[in-house]
Amino acid sequence: MLTVASDIDVLARFGRALADPIRCRVLLALREAPAYPADLADALGVSRTRMSNHLACLRDCGLVVTAPDGRRTRYELADERLGHALGHLLTAVVAVESDKTCPDAADQGCC
Repeated sequence: MLTVASDIDVLARFGRALADPIRCRVLLALREAPAYPADLADALGVSRTRMSNHLACLRDCGLVVTAPDGRRTRYELADERLGHALGHLLTAVVAVESDKTCPDAADQGCC
C-alpha cells in the first residue's frame, strides 16, 4: 500500500538519492528516457550488481518505478516532475568556495 510522504520525508528521500554520484547519474539518465539496468550499468561503467543496488535504493526512496517489458524490467522516474526538479537543481546557483568543504565532510560524508 502506497502512502503520501510528508514534505520532510520527501526531501530527505530526494537528498539520500542525490547523496551518491552514481545515483545522480542514474536519475539524470532516466530523466532522458526509461532504461534497463544492464544498459544503465554499461552506460555508467559500473557492475550490474552495483547498479542493481543503486536502483533498489532509488526504488526504496520512491524516485523510480519498474515497468515489466517481456522478460526484462525497465526503470523510469516515478513522476515526470522529478525530471523537471532535477533540471531546476542543475541550474541552481550554489554558493560554495572551491577550497572549502562542509565542516562534517570527513565524519558525515557530505560534500
